[in-house]
Amino acid sequence: MAHTDHRTMRRVLRREIAGTIGILTDDHDFRSMRRYRSFTFDDHETYLHQLETVLRARAAQGTHTTLALFDPEDYAAYCADTGIDPEAPASRTRFTAELAATGPTIPYDGRPLATLLPALVDEAVRQATWEYTTTLLTRLGPCATCGEDIGRAAFTRAASLLTGILDTAPPGDRHLVCTVSGAPDTLVSVLHGDQDPHGATRLDEAEALEFTSVLALGLATRSPGGLVMRTSAAGAADRVYGWRLRAGALEPLTAAEVFDAYCTDAETGDLVPPEPGVDYREPPDLGDASTAPEHRH
Repeated sequence: MAHTDHRTMRRVLRREIAGTIGILTDDHDFRSMRRYRSFTFDDHETYLHQLETVLRARAAQGTHTTLALFDPEDYAAYCADTGIDPEAPASRTRFTAELAATGPTIPYDGRPLATLLPALVDEAVRQATWEYTTTLLTRLGPCATCGEDIGRAAFTRAASLLTGILDTAPPGDRHLVCTVSGAPDTLVSVLHGDQDPHGATRLDEAEALEFTSVLALGLATRSPGGLVMRTSAAGAADRVYGWRLRAGALEPLTAAEVFDAYCTDAETGDLVPPEPGVDYREPPDLGDASTAPEHRH
């Protein structure tokens, strides 16, 4: 009987896949969908297992599938706005097609869902952060003194700073973290850069846009924050250095300040043992790019 039920589940899932599948990534969202009678799954773990079986079968047939984050609240609002029946499986398919065009997605590449789902959630957070910071930068409007668009100028400056930080970094893979404190939330953006055999740094475009927008917001609003770079190269100790974001500028942190930051628990303030094989140092000189512009918007 259970075998028959599983085959039925897979048939239901196949009907709702039209190149893109909207996934309920956690148990809370799964329980929210169970209010619809047409959503016939009883257990989140079984749902993910059957979904993975279908995805593997599609991949074996050479069929490409895109994974999207399915949010039950967004789905309910979509159905209310468009006047479609949330109980109808076709409505879920239609909503998922919209997700494929506008929402965060990742391709199914054969890796286990246990690996892909965190990546999908990270992509959703990255897109939400980019949209949020872009909206705030746009709202800053033009400078009352010179008429320059404040948000656009800050983004251009942040992009220039990021280029300078990458260009002055020692050889190796790069891991950058930018933090901007402010109401209502502290924004954190992470950027990974792998160095190719020719010395060039490969960046994910979406990650770089989000990172630049968060840095730009900190610069434009003169919010407190920080930026830390970590480089890793074979046969050498990891190097860690950073800057303090203050009054619209990047101020270099001393090696001792970087060491203290890395050896303090952010949640409790307690000291933690230093990480072995890490060299804490002062950052390279970025020149005039790191200082606040003479004209303050």
